[in-house]
Amino acid sequence: MEINVNNSTRIVEIWLSNAEKNDDEIRQSLKPLFKEWKAQKYLPVVYESGEGDLKESILGLLRHNREVLAKRQLAEEKRQLNKLEISR
Repeated sequence: MEINVNNSTRIVEIWLSNAEKNDDEIRQSLKPLFKEWKAQKYLPVVYESGEGDLKESILGLLRHNREVLAKRQLAEEKRQLNKLEISR
């Protein structure tokens, strides 16, 4: 487990490995800490290790974001063309 406290954003990041994320004892031990941080106006955030291939997951996310951006750009170009045709 890794805990990072960011005082400027008031966020506490808790990073759990695969073994830790399935350990009820570890999860229970975090509950009192959550109360302490929340009382100090900090937001505790838990990140859990995943099961998939990190490289493939990142590539898939990048591919998706690129497709979304391309669709937005295409829609904007179509709107601009429609404006030009209407103004003629």
